[in-house]
Amino acid sequence: MPITGLTRDGTTYIPEFLVSIDAESCIGCGRCFKVCGRGVMSLKGVDEDGELVDLEDEGDEDYDDDEFERKIMVVVNAGNCIGGGACARVCPKDCHEHAPAEAA
Repeated sequence: MPITGLTRDGTTYIPEFLVSIDAESCIGCGRCFKVCGRGVMSLKGVDEDGELVDLEDEGDEDYDDDEFERKIMVVVNAGNCIGGGACARVCPKDCHEHAPAEAA
């Protein structure tokens, strides 16, 4: 049975939480990251082998942006999601997948 919540006026709703981001369609724009504020997502680099790589601090003198084919957003702390859905609303590529949480 899904977890339910109540709106301010007492209406029942089923929140949907971020479960994944489609790596093929994500363009790494960071809009979802900016509206979240919960630490659910992180920007990662994708190398020439298609492997995810942590990004070094872009201000670091050893940072080399050419190491990556592209950058994408990935889910790193799914448990921090509160189901607000702002990430999906601002995404220009519609690459976020949400689902209700099941009660334990």
